[in-house]
Amino acid sequence: MEYVILAVVIAVVAIGAITGLVVSGKRRRELDRSGRPPTVTAPAKPEPGTTATAPAKPAEGAAEPTAPPAADAARAPEAPAAEEPAEEQTEAPAAGEQAEEPTAEEAEAAPAIEVPEPTAGRLVRLRSRLSRSQSTLGKGLLTLLSRDRLDEDTWEEIEETLLTADVGVGATQELVDNLRTRVKVLGTRTPDELRGLLREELVKLIGPEADRTVRSVKHEEGPAVVLVVGVNGVGKTTTTGKLARVLVADGRKVVLGAADTFRAAAADQLQTWGERVGAHTVRGPEGGDPASVAFDAVKQGIADGVDTVLIDTAGRLHTKTGLMDELGKVKRVVEKHGPVDEVLLVLDATTGQNGLVQARVFAEVVDITGIVLTKLDGTAKGGIVISVQRELGVPVKLIGLGEGADDLAPFEPGAFVDALLG
Repeated sequence: MEYVILAVVIAVVAIGAITGLVVSGKRRRELDRSGRPPTVTAPAKPEPGTTATAPAKPAEGAAEPTAPPAADAARAPEAPAAEEPAEEQTEAPAAGEQAEEPTAEEAEAAPAIEVPEPTAGRLVRLRSRLSRSQSTLGKGLLTLLSRDRLDEDTWEEIEETLLTADVGVGATQELVDNLRTRVKVLGTRTPDELRGLLREELVKLIGPEADRTVRSVKHEEGPAVVLVVGVNGVGKTTTTGKLARVLVADGRKVVLGAADTFRAAAADQLQTWGERVGAHTVRGPEGGDPASVAFDAVKQGIADGVDTVLIDTAGRLHTKTGLMDELGKVKRVVEKHGPVDEVLLVLDATTGQNGLVQARVFAEVVDITGIVLTKLDGTAKGGIVISVQRELGVPVKLIGLGEGADDLAPFEPGAFVDALLG
């Protein structure tokens, strides 16, 4: 048995030796044909989107695939490197070509600077906006005065028309007395004569001699400081933004102070107005100290050398003593830099006599120097211009006649009355 096992082992060893000699001989023949030993390479990794396939098995006796020549191998890895710079060059615009248009996000981040309409004659251009007041006050009075017989009933109707238009009791009585006297002296009453007569009396009531200039010129102490005050809902922040456009149109450089820190998005709204005309806006944290923001705004205006600093204060409920006291604090803090040149009270013309109550309370806290009447295009109560001036003893300096960016106009008594009379 032992001899059998030994014979099997010897046979296996002999077969292995013979197989090795055959394979070795085959490799020597291949080496003689190719001049170099065969190389084994890993299959290339398939590119994304392609399907890997197994390499075709060479036919029996065919030569094994060989590696690419050295020159080809050297050039192969250089191809991607050569493509990358080419892509970079295509992204950059060539000389003389225009750059790509900015994206929507970039355009929002840097809005284009607008050029506001000139303020000279702006009220004349917007006179059609006073159509409602014109129908009630102007045309109503002319119709009554044109009657063949002006008896007591007619004069009572004239008084009622004036009171309905919020001219006020005192101003109404004065106007009716003057009209009665002049009509008697005039004798004849042609339409042109009546119109001229009514125009003269209305302009006299409004006060053509009042100084309606918004003091916005830089002085020795620094820029002119304008406080904009008023209750919530009168369009105060919007008016401040429109006033910035008025001043820019008149050649002023402006800084805005967003001191309304209590109303949500008030600072964002004001900043948007400022960006449209290239005016810088100073703002603070929501719910922060308004006086601190106002102080910083004036400080920034001095550093930038601007002509005017416009400060939008928070809307004040005139029945709240604490809030009104805070408005006084804002004014006192600003005066540490220099005098406050203007305190403009914004009133909603549609509120009529209620606006006079607000005006009286604000006048007790800060020295009102001018009035801005907003929404005058949406009311028949155009006589509020007369009554509010008589109540406060300060002139109406600006009026709002629409929602457009350039619908805030410097007030001109003659042009206003002409618009009322049609």
